[in-house]
Amino acid sequence: MAIWTLYRDGKTIVPGEVVAPGQRLSWPRTIGIGAQHVVAMFGATFLVPLLTGFPPATTLFFSAIGTAGFLLITRGRVPSYLGSSFAFLAPMGAGTAAQLPMSVALGGILVTGVLLAIVGLVVHLAGAKWIDIAMPPAVTGTIVALIGLNLAPTAWTNVQEAPVTAVVTLGSIVLITVLFRGMIGRLAILLGVLVGYLVAVLRSEVDFTDVSNAAWVGLPQFTAPTFDVSVLGLFVPVVMVLIAENVGHVKSVAAMTGENLDGVTGRALIADGLATTFAGLGGGSGTTTYAENIGVMAATRVYSTAAYGVAAACALLLSMSPKFGALIATVPAGVLGGAATVLYGMIGILGARIWVQNKVDFSDPVNLTTAGIALVVGIANYTWVAGGLRFEGIALGTAAAFGIYHVMRAIGRWRGTTAQPASPASVPDPPD
Repeated sequence: MAIWTLYRDGKTIVPGEVVAPGQRLSWPRTIGIGAQHVVAMFGATFLVPLLTGFPPATTLFFSAIGTAGFLLITRGRVPSYLGSSFAFLAPMGAGTAAQLPMSVALGGILVTGVLLAIVGLVVHLAGAKWIDIAMPPAVTGTIVALIGLNLAPTAWTNVQEAPVTAVVTLGSIVLITVLFRGMIGRLAILLGVLVGYLVAVLRSEVDFTDVSNAAWVGLPQFTAPTFDVSVLGLFVPVVMVLIAENVGHVKSVAAMTGENLDGVTGRALIADGLATTFAGLGGGSGTTTYAENIGVMAATRVYSTAAYGVAAACALLLSMSPKFGALIATVPAGVLGGAATVLYGMIGILGARIWVQNKVDFSDPVNLTTAGIALVVGIANYTWVAGGLRFEGIALGTAAAFGIYHVMRAIGRWRGTTAQPASPASVPDPPD
């Protein structure tokens, strides 16, 4: 972990300057900013376990441990909070729909983490250029989009359980987003969930029995993983999204701080892979670098990793209160349905943002065909069963995106029927 140097007087940030990752403000100010990072990650990190039935306190525990490990492995050079990744929602949800035990999903999360760590090791040794070649924006954007859109039926299922509460939650998120600027606007999903939760309480849709019975202090609930080869096809494609998320996060931080962080890209991937692996070992959701916290850094101009150390410590303390975890678990289906409608749609559109920001040319038949086929496979949830293995829309859509793009591009170059693609631009920060 880096030893942070004090920025100037530790109180005032000079216009045009930023507090670099290896610097810090005074500790009271650093603690305050760290608390803001906890608030920023809070809503999204808890929505994943709530939507999938995982214990919220356990997820928070492993996100705190993962964040601390990330800071250590990247040597304090990359400011980031590791929260729940939305990319795991589809495979975890599919496991729940198939009535598989939670431990099987944890096995899939663990395998995903191990694969990501291996990719990180390769990047650390060989460099990150090959990622741009293997995962051009046309492919990455398609995979992100199909994961979000594949989840749409799940959102509708939750909405149907309490339509009024769902609509209030959805409407609150929309209004808060456009009514407020700064931090309040960035926390629209969290605040919208709170409004929806209040409505649910007034409509007697919330049961506080478990909250009353829970202890104030105690360890979260831990669950060991089990492995079922038939579901691994659901989880492995998530590795592609996690790679894009981490690479995009490192590039975003580098652009905002003016520091060259290419040398720690592999470390970031290894760190997130290990964090996801540990989450799978004990009962937490898979993790990723959080775009939500980029907003806090942009607003405060403080990129100090010391603030993230504070955030990890705060999250760890909160995870040690079973009563707090039980309270989070009371969020009803209607609220989740309203929030999920926004989140799943945003994941889909963020895939399109990757296309737009990287100027993907859809007059090129390779890009058009790749995206078109893979999206239909993912959205319609095509399914293929081979022996004991079951591959559904996300796995098949991901395979289609990779296979179609690279096969068509290779044949096109050989025959001279398609243009050579331009060098890939920087990959933006995809969703969590």
